[in-house]
Amino acid sequence: MIASLRFLTLICILTLPTLLRAQGMTTAPIDQALGRSGQKTGDVYRVSFPRTDLHVSLKGVAIKPGLALGSWAAFLGTDDNAMVMGDLVLLEEELNPVMAKLRSAGFEISAVHNHLMEESPKILNMHYMGHGPATQLATSLRAALSVSKTPLDKPAAAAEEPAPPAWVKTVEDAVGRKGTYKGGVLSYGVPRSDTITMAGMTITPAAGVGEAINFQAADSGNVATTGDFVLTADEVNPVISALQEHSIQVTALHSHMLTEQPRLFFMHFWYVASPESVGAGIKAALSKVQTK
Repeated sequence: MIASLRFLTLICILTLPTLLRAQGMTTAPIDQALGRSGQKTGDVYRVSFPRTDLHVSLKGVAIKPGLALGSWAAFLGTDDNAMVMGDLVLLEEELNPVMAKLRSAGFEISAVHNHLMEESPKILNMHYMGHGPATQLATSLRAALSVSKTPLDKPAAAAEEPAPPAWVKTVEDAVGRKGTYKGGVLSYGVPRSDTITMAGMTITPAAGVGEAINFQAADSGNVATTGDFVLTADEVNPVISALQEHSIQVTALHSHMLTEQPRLFFMHFWYVASPESVGAGIKAALSKVQTK
């Protein structure tokens, strides 16, 4: 009896790594296909493609890539049965060539729209979803991005981040939450308190269903803010009112996905003002959303 138990224990020890790999996703082949590595958050592997090639301005504010020019892909599932979803930042002339490449690879396009208004050059955002082997999805995504001017070379090693400027703490104090400062941009990813599902799979905040709010320095001591609030239907108009009461401009309201539950709406915004004013407006809007 003891010998049998030892044998079963040995079998479990030997097979556990294989079982764990089967339940997760191997990221190295994705990195190889995309030419860069990403970041694992829970069950989501997210890879970023910042549009560092673009020089976009809005009413005198030179928009940093981390503020509103970041394409990304979020991989979920297993090596053989994966889902990828994300958002691509594209020039108008890039949109349909990239879309055609994705559709030819079996990807679904779930949304095409603006996130900002009055920016130059004009930027469009395309949301997409694909199903299949993870490496195949990554290879198809890179092929689609290659018909745009999105930088695809392996990014240079990030320089050491300087100490955050004073406005960062002022915004954080006004919002009442600690953010992440990187590349001149203060970012927030605030998870919703409810569970979002799609195609029988739980979609976590890292896959694009958390409140995403960004800030960067503007002129005269002001800061600019943009991003998207992720809202259920009954939250949409209370958030609009909270933003407008603080002079924050709503720039877009739309869906990013097709079959998520509960149904979500994404509200984009823009505002340039003092760090205190910007932070207070965002805090007021967040108070209307069911977040953790």
